[in-house]
Amino acid sequence: KSFLNHTAYLSCYFLNSQKTDIKDLIIFWQKDVEVVHEVYYGQEKHDNLSPNYINRTKMDMDKWTLQLLNAGIVDEGQYKCIIQHRDKGSPKVIHKSECLLHIIANYSQPEIAQLHTGEPKPNENLNLSCSSSGGYPEPRQMIWLISRENITDRSIRHMDVSQDAVTKLYNVTSKLNIPVPTNTLTNISCLLHLGEQLGSLVSVPLVI
Repeated sequence: KSFLNHTAYLSCYFLNSQKTDIKDLIIFWQKDVEVVHEVYYGQEKHDNLSPNYINRTKMDMDKWTLQLLNAGIVDEGQYKCIIQHRDKGSPKVIHKSECLLHIIANYSQPEIAQLHTGEPKPNENLNLSCSSSGGYPEPRQMIWLISRENITDRSIRHMDVSQDAVTKLYNVTSKLNIPVPTNTLTNISCLLHLGEQLGSLVSVPLVI
């Protein structure tokens, strides 16, 4: 995983147990049919690189790791590392591995807005929206938390998702329509669930 516009680190997972000299190896990185990076017998070679990767890659020979600078959402996907050894003139493949790159962009803190003007009155409905923007990948769901005294109700409402055509970042909104709470202090929060490993973001509570 790598944050958007940061450097991504892609590993070859090569132990080099034979302590082979880099000058006897060809190291070749590719994504689908695109050539991402090439090192020929210790020298970096740029002739065959896909235009998307020119001046964006560096190989750390000690760690057998490729650095991909300024990683974008278009860079997501599977990368292959192929290492060949010069053996009696013709190179032979001695190692192959793959790694999958996922890009992460932080969503803004969810924010609750009231969709009506003036103070809500008893017997009326409370009409709220919760929004968060500029994130990636698409989140799982938005959950409304309605807390009265010691009880918290969880309410999952429809989440509207839009994706920017240029940046590919997501904006999300969910709406809540409930009767105006009476006689008891009520806290309403909105929780954006991003996925198993990415956790959640919560809004500042609205107190009614």
